[in-house]
Amino acid sequence: QVHVVESGGGLVQTGDSLTLSCTASGGTFNTYGLGWFRQSPGQEREFVASIGWGGMITRYADFAKGRFSISRDDAKSTVYLQMNSLKPDDTAVYSCAVLKEGWRITIASNEYEYWGQGTQVTVSS
Repeated sequence: QVHVVESGGGLVQTGDSLTLSCTASGGTFNTYGLGWFRQSPGQEREFVASIGWGGMITRYADFAKGRFSISRDDAKSTVYLQMNSLKPDDTAVYSCAVLKEGWRITIASNEYEYWGQGTQVTVSS
């Protein structure tokens, strides 16, 4: 069983930056693929970014390209989501997800096996 915990959310203003962290314990972190998703009230969960094992391959949603950056530190069993130039539309609960087959890079939430509880990000105008 893999235990996933996110942190780093909060209330920020338009244009601010925020870094989310996610630790995944209970398994072999360096073999995992990792993804960030977000969900706003009344909206479907949507893909934000993903990173494969070794950190060599990443994927981003169109809205995240150029503003968000995903990275991983296998020594700390942690994946990060650096978010810059935040907008009110970025307000959502951000969740981290783990895919045990880390060689696969996927944007499909139903392919991820373990999830955290999420961390709220609120961007005020």
